[in-house]
Amino acid sequence: MERRRLGGTEVEVSRIILGCGNFGGIGSAPEFFGQGESEEEAFGIMDAAWALGITMFDTADAYGGGRSETMIGNWMSSRGHRPQLTTKSFNPMDRGKDHGLSRSRLTRQIESSLDRLGVEQIDLYLAHEFDPDTPIEETIATFAGLVEVGLIKAWGVSNFDADQLRAVLEQGQPAVVQNSYSLLDRNDEEGVLGLCFEFGVAYTPFSPLAGGWLTGKYKRDEVAPAGSRMALRPGPYEHLRTERTFAALDRFAEIAERRGSDPSTLAVAWLLAQPTVTAVVIGPRRPDHLEPALRAAELPLSKTDADELAGLFA
Repeated sequence: MERRRLGGTEVEVSRIILGCGNFGGIGSAPEFFGQGESEEEAFGIMDAAWALGITMFDTADAYGGGRSETMIGNWMSSRGHRPQLTTKSFNPMDRGKDHGLSRSRLTRQIESSLDRLGVEQIDLYLAHEFDPDTPIEETIATFAGLVEVGLIKAWGVSNFDADQLRAVLEQGQPAVVQNSYSLLDRNDEEGVLGLCFEFGVAYTPFSPLAGGWLTGKYKRDEVAPAGSRMALRPGPYEHLRTERTFAALDRFAEIAERRGSDPSTLAVAWLLAQPTVTAVVIGPRRPDHLEPALRAAELPLSKTDADELAGLFA
């Protein structure tokens, strides 16, 4: 497994990162806490990822209401392995004095995350959302303090748009930006990717398959498969249900078949071929879902090939 350095830090990560957002829930949604993958199922996924050379695991204090961090901690304790760890914090539902990305909340939440994970240091700590109620200076100073006392190695941001990232860069140097990016979600090309390139910030996109749309699982005039993103949380992807999208996906599947590949593999390979992409976060529901990502790492695309694929969904 190829590895890349995160920005100007000493942290090196596998180019495929294991996303653990479905362990004990479906992301940060409270209505799904206790669902998602059981601990036994999560252990199977982590075992497979580790065996394949995936050495960074990505989670958040909100995933499964803390269950994801707990499962990772239990897995590390039972297996004796220590992957690199990314976790995140931000609670938009808490609007009291101590909320969001304030100093008091972050210092409290990092301790909770360390306890659940059973470690003394987090490799990468991210702001999970932009907090309009806390000054950027306060948040960045807090991150810097956590680095100084050794509780984290590096920090970054997630789900930040270009203006928000620019505000961060005026105050400090994040190691990484982690946003949604795929052939079907190209918003970051309008500003975020340029800023990452200009300032030497690593970029580790999540949702590389656009909630399953790039796998070919969703069909015209058919009900979404049970358990899929479109069945559980269709809102973020409902705009894709158009004839134009389905036509592009048909052509995409044809290109994948012509290359002796499959749509999932080709979608991840396209991301890995982007010069600004450091690593890709993959959130498998089963161990075998890791296979396309591993095949993608061995499927280099030329710029011409990558541009052709991008043009399908322009």
